[in-house]
Amino acid sequence: MLVTTTQTVEGRPVAEYLGIVTGEAILGANIFRDLFAGVRDIVGGRSGAYEKSLREARETALAEMKEEAERLGGNAVIGVDLDYEVVGKESGMLMVSASGTAVRL
Repeated sequence: MLVTTTQTVEGRPVAEYLGIVTGEAILGANIFRDLFAGVRDIVGGRSGAYEKSLREARETALAEMKEEAERLGGNAVIGVDLDYEVVGKESGMLMVSASGTAVRL
């Protein structure tokens, strides 16, 4: 499954637009408490555990989006956008969402 942030794929015309597809992943409130409690993990101003959790959430959102495109009969997703939003009571959760247009090339 080809996934791109661009609206086209060079040399491969879109044969059919299949619709908008999305995927979401939410990091729970406990992850923030656990990550900030582990300040010792921070090296050079970066938290490896926090970055790993964000990477996993992004990968989950992208995987869900690709699965939805596949169910529609697509072989690519174009115009992909990633969003990060704080949600929930007291902004205790982080949502990562991926959206794009499923197409058949």
